[in-house]
Amino acid sequence: MSVNTSINNGIAEIVLDCPPVNALGSQEWLDLAFNIDNLSYNDEVRAIIIKANGKGFCAGVDIKELQSDPTKIHQVNDGCWKTARAIHVCNIPVIAACHGFVLGGGILIAGASDIVLSTEDAYFGLPEIDRGALGGGAHLSRLFPLQAVRKMMLTGKPISATRAFEYGSIESLHKDKTSLDKAAMEVAEDIATKSPLAIKLAKKALNQIENSDVDKNYKSEQKFTLELYKSKDSQEARDAFVEKRDANFKDAD
Repeated sequence: MSVNTSINNGIAEIVLDCPPVNALGSQEWLDLAFNIDNLSYNDEVRAIIIKANGKGFCAGVDIKELQSDPTKIHQVNDGCWKTARAIHVCNIPVIAACHGFVLGGGILIAGASDIVLSTEDAYFGLPEIDRGALGGGAHLSRLFPLQAVRKMMLTGKPISATRAFEYGSIESLHKDKTSLDKAAMEVAEDIATKSPLAIKLAKKALNQIENSDVDKNYKSEQKFTLELYKSKDSQEARDAFVEKRDANFKDAD
C-alpha cells in the first residue's frame, strides 16, 4: 500500500510509502483525506503523525498520471483540497514529520498540520510554476512570511529547513530521520495525555482565530490552476518535466 496507518497507545501514524518520491496519484489523495476524516472521529486516537518512508517526505502529485489522462486534474484537485482540509479541521492535532524534500502536495500536508518537525537536510518548495500548475500558496502562507512565499511561488525555488526554522515555521530540527520520528512521537505522546475535549476545543478555537480561511483560499487558488492547466504553456511544462528537458515557452505560445 502507498499510505499505511497504524494506531498504538492513542497515537495514529500515517506513513506515505509511494516510491520513488512519494508523489501521490488522484485516488491516493482521496484515500488519504478519507483516512484522516475517519481518524478525526476515532475516540481511540489522541494525536496523528504523518511521516514518510524513502528519500523524501512528499513530492506532491503524480505528474505522469496527469500526462496519461489530463482529465484527472479535477480528481487531483479534489483529492488535494480534501486532504489539506481534513488535516486542518481534524478534531485531533496533526504532526508532520518531514524529511528530505517537502514539495507541492507535501506543502499542503505540512502547511495544514498543527505542528511541523523536520530533519536538518529537508527543504520546502512549490515547483508548480515549472510543472504547468499552480496552488499551495494558501498553505505556504501558513508556514512562511509574505515575501518568502511570493519568491518561492514565482521562482519555484525551495528554501532549506534551516531557513524555515529561522522563520519559526518548524518546531524543531533533527539530524536524521530516526531522531525526527522519535521527537514527533514525544510531542504526540505529550498531547495524548491531555483532555481530549480540551484538545478538540483548543484546535477549533485556533482555527477560528486565524487571519484567513485557508480552505476557502486554497479552493480559490485551484481555479487558477485549472485555467493554467488548459493552456499550451502548461502542456509544454508537463511535457518538459516528463521528458527531462528544459521547457520552451516561446514555441508554446
